[in-house]
Amino acid sequence: MAFAAPRALHTIETRDDLGAALRLRLAGFLHSLRDSGFKVGLAESRDALSLLLSPQAASARDLKAGFRALFCGRLSDWRAFDEIFDAYWLDRGVKGVIKTSGTSTKTGGKTLREMAEQQGTRRDTLANDVDRQPGEEDEPQDEEATGRREGASLAENLERVDFRKISDPEQLEAAHALAERLARAMRVRLTRRDRQMRKGPRLDLRRTIRRSIAQGGTPLSLVRKGPREKQLRLVILLDASGSMSNYTGVFTRFVHGLLDSFREAEAFLFHTRLVHVSAALKERNAGRALDRLGLMAQGVGGGTKIGEALTQFNAWHAARVIHSRTCVIILSDGYDTGEPERMGREMAALRRRCKRIVWLNPLIGWDGYEPVTGGMVAALHHVDLFAPAHNLASLAALEPYLATL
Repeated sequence: MAFAAPRALHTIETRDDLGAALRLRLAGFLHSLRDSGFKVGLAESRDALSLLLSPQAASARDLKAGFRALFCGRLSDWRAFDEIFDAYWLDRGVKGVIKTSGTSTKTGGKTLREMAEQQGTRRDTLANDVDRQPGEEDEPQDEEATGRREGASLAENLERVDFRKISDPEQLEAAHALAERLARAMRVRLTRRDRQMRKGPRLDLRRTIRRSIAQGGTPLSLVRKGPREKQLRLVILLDASGSMSNYTGVFTRFVHGLLDSFREAEAFLFHTRLVHVSAALKERNAGRALDRLGLMAQGVGGGTKIGEALTQFNAWHAARVIHSRTCVIILSDGYDTGEPERMGREMAALRRRCKRIVWLNPLIGWDGYEPVTGGMVAALHHVDLFAPAHNLASLAALEPYLATL
């Protein structure tokens, strides 16, 4: 894996030029960490630059240790960091797992090591330790263990990477599969027949034991359970317009996981018109489900008329699919080409029918986003939960809220 520098820095004549190249490489590394779910702000960037300019940068091993202490605030960060560092700075390790930013991959571009060797300053820079340590090439490699580690790291990284930043086809397919598995797990937990009750007919042994831990293991407080009065029903409205193209694929697999063998759920897809797609998405095989969906949803990727779609839903479907324990989930970025007043009017009518309205907007995960469009402002007055949906972690965060309904 080669990471090339920009054309403007291909020719290095002074140590200042080399310093500029290093700073540019550091900026690309910070982008890679952010893309992989690390929290990197201005303070961390400033400290990282100080480390890069310190004597510690003479050794890649020491620099890695310093960066690890600086950037790893969670266990998942700690597990993934070494692979990201090795792939970016040392050109080895992970292949295809990390999408790097701020770097060029054009053929013929020079790497940092090549630029340093060209000017004879290799011993004074980070490239001093880019080569393998003596005897390292003779060490046996555990390919099976490496494969498992890469697979685990891929799953952990994909949990927090924005779907729009996943460009590799294999990573995208992995994200689709993870979204579906997440939805299936949520469905199982949300559709349990029993729920906790103060005077339920049966003892909930698992929760009783968990609560007894606070009393030293003595079950002073018994937790009981009984049948749910009425199952929670989900009605999902999925935006498939052009502005949602980076998210539609993952959302479709997520909705398929929820609807598969789930009686209390309905799904609708909208762009310039509304389409009832529950029958297609309840197909057990994901491939056949998506094929059927493609045949039903002509016009996917076009414009967005959310207000008009809600009008059709309220007029033709709401009375049939909504009851007193229905949660309506809208997956959309809120861009509407129609009149904001119509959006507000139809959202108000929908709110009177159902128990909750949840709006999942992938743009909330973007830095600096604010819901200022006319349609989104009109809709927010009638929304109970306005939450992000830009990665798998944000989708998983929906479950605790639904469990309380």
